[in-house]
Amino acid sequence: MVMTFAIKEINQDSKILPNITLGYRIHDSCASPSQALKAALTLINGQEKNIPEFNCKGGSSIAAIIGESGSSQSITIARAVASFGISMVSYFSTCACLSNKQEFPTFFRTVPSDLFQAKALAQFVEHFGWTWIGTIGGDNEYGRSGIQAFSELVQRAGVCIAFSETILRTYSKERILKIVGTIKMSTAKVILAFASEGDLYPLLKEVVRQNITGIQWVASEAWITAARPSTKDNFKSLGGTIGFASRKMAIPKFKDFLLSLRPSIHSTDHFVNVFWETIFGCTFNRDSSVFRAKKCTGREKLQKVNNSFFDVTQLRVSYNVYKAVYAIAHALHSLLFCEDELLGAYLCANVSNIEPWQLFQHLKEVRFTNRFDEHVYFDPNGDPTASYDIINWQMKQNGLVEHVTVGYFDASAATGNKFMINEDSIIWHGNKTKVPQSVCSESCPPGTRKAVQHRQHACCFDCIPCSEGEITNATDSLECTKCPLEYWSSNDSQRCILKEIEFLSFEDTMGIILMMVALFGACITLIIASAFLYYKDTPIVKANNSELSFLLLFSLALCFLCSLTFIGEPSVWSCVLRHTVFGITFVLCMSCILGKTIVVLMAFKATVPQMNMMKWFGPVQQRAMVCACTFIQILICTIWLVVAPPFPTKYTKYHNSKIILECNAGSPVAFYCVLGYIGILACVCFMLAFLARKLPGNFNEAKLITFSMLIFCAVWLIFIPAYVSSPGKYTVAVEIFAILSSSFGLLFCIFGPKCYIILFKPEKNTKQNLMRKIPSKRL
Repeated sequence: MVMTFAIKEINQDSKILPNITLGYRIHDSCASPSQALKAALTLINGQEKNIPEFNCKGGSSIAAIIGESGSSQSITIARAVASFGISMVSYFSTCACLSNKQEFPTFFRTVPSDLFQAKALAQFVEHFGWTWIGTIGGDNEYGRSGIQAFSELVQRAGVCIAFSETILRTYSKERILKIVGTIKMSTAKVILAFASEGDLYPLLKEVVRQNITGIQWVASEAWITAARPSTKDNFKSLGGTIGFASRKMAIPKFKDFLLSLRPSIHSTDHFVNVFWETIFGCTFNRDSSVFRAKKCTGREKLQKVNNSFFDVTQLRVSYNVYKAVYAIAHALHSLLFCEDELLGAYLCANVSNIEPWQLFQHLKEVRFTNRFDEHVYFDPNGDPTASYDIINWQMKQNGLVEHVTVGYFDASAATGNKFMINEDSIIWHGNKTKVPQSVCSESCPPGTRKAVQHRQHACCFDCIPCSEGEITNATDSLECTKCPLEYWSSNDSQRCILKEIEFLSFEDTMGIILMMVALFGACITLIIASAFLYYKDTPIVKANNSELSFLLLFSLALCFLCSLTFIGEPSVWSCVLRHTVFGITFVLCMSCILGKTIVVLMAFKATVPQMNMMKWFGPVQQRAMVCACTFIQILICTIWLVVAPPFPTKYTKYHNSKIILECNAGSPVAFYCVLGYIGILACVCFMLAFLARKLPGNFNEAKLITFSMLIFCAVWLIFIPAYVSSPGKYTVAVEIFAILSSSFGLLFCIFGPKCYIILFKPEKNTKQNLMRKIPSKRL
């Protein structure tokens, strides 16, 4: 159809072959070399019915032949027509053997030679690191020459061929089953199939029937865009197939041409009738044997047909036909409209006396740029510039398998730009996005030793990593060397390195950040304390127990500063100091919060004049409670220091290549007692504050304490698993982070609202505003 469209387009173009009308004859080779030869000889000898439209005077009307698609058929025809000097332009015969001008002097093609495809496929295989692949080639010139060229190229690069089989459409069922058995037994996960779709399909059908999956198929140009194998039913076994195809092109006007087709009873338009019958599922045959079939009227509407046949945006092989027709037309134009008088006697002709050898000479020199801005010409071997799209079979949401372009290969591009592939857009077999691996054994890199497998292929051996503390610095080493005691093997086991001593220091980025945050927290605490001291006579400061507030601010400042003892190289004194100071300061903080919470509860419970509960919890009792709670923690820490004090130690369990300096708790029981006591006080504070959350008042401190204790408890609950799972210096960083986070939470939740009123809302800092009750809300 594209050929007839191109001829019609040329006949209507006044710039090429003006006043000359091209004609054509069509024969079906049935994909058979013998039938193809018969059709070619019929064209040459004119042994067919006279067709008035093409009956030109003064010689044969056959100036050139367009065909064949199969390489075997083209080889047969090209050998026959070469003796007559008739040019033959193929649109899909890719066998590299057809580039031999000694054997096929008049053969041209608009599809690249398999030699370029073999180079592209070899580069493709090398790109993905596949060193163990199987090959299946057509049992004909196309398959044998393609596999041979590919194998020679990849074997130079160290790729091993796991198996090599041949296939043909005439193979018996038993022979196909034998090939399938080879595929199933092989460990190769990548198979290159270099065969035509017709030859390969029986094998693919058996692969699908036996539900063979996990194979990454690499397709040659002959079947990568075939519709029959790329279906939803076959996708489980063949999905993700990738290969090279001729560059696609859209021919927009071609669709209008297709839609304008109308059936005819003339024999010259028989193929239109067949096309019409196929599209509409009807028949023009009035024979009684097909009386049950739907009859074609010729008035059916092509515009209403939804068929992929009318998609003219993905033309590949058809576009090669289009270029072949135009190449012959331009050669005829050059022949018939010679301007050089010196060529007139030999290479110029008139329309009534065209010799095939004359057209052949002009076809060798043809060069033109078509309407799609592609430069068309033939090299000395009759081949075009090699250019391929890389096609990937992908299943779309509508259930259809699409041939998606994921890259290209352009032999005419500059070195380094010939091969381009977008790996992120590839869907491999099994709908995976990760590149599949297909290796028997990769070369053992430094850091591993080689263990040769018994009676296996040269590419098959085991690479055993060196044990910890051992190295190799050469490829394919047979033994690993042990490192000295003060050294350890690097991560890649390629060299011995000094063991690094690691701890959270003041020079580390993490240490500097944590130190700055701690100092910032201490400074903010001092600023708040200064503000409270300056406004100590205001109602809001007096109402919130200024003595406990100042003591709480003091303990928070110590909490911020105690985190600094965790930074730096661990020593005996720093280990003792960091744990004890941490435990005592936090208990002091919790004791102050507990005192403030009890004061709030007592104050609001004493609503009856006779119930003066505050006399039982006055300033003296508050101080005593804080001292008693703190003393218990001091006692726990003292026992800890006497029985099993913390001490610095070196750890290698986290990293073999590092020595981690840490403070060992000495007694884990004592350490968790310190944390547990802090947790008990925090829980008591939270429960009491929660009970007092509904107490009236414009400024209910119990709510602030409740929220602050929620943050405190959340931080330390998260701290425990993080502390246990963090390795090395990150254990210390997690502990410091927990200290600072909980301290900031207490500071801002308890004192933030008060400072806001003191500094920014002084009109609310009055006794009347504090004493005014507000309606309580249901929680």
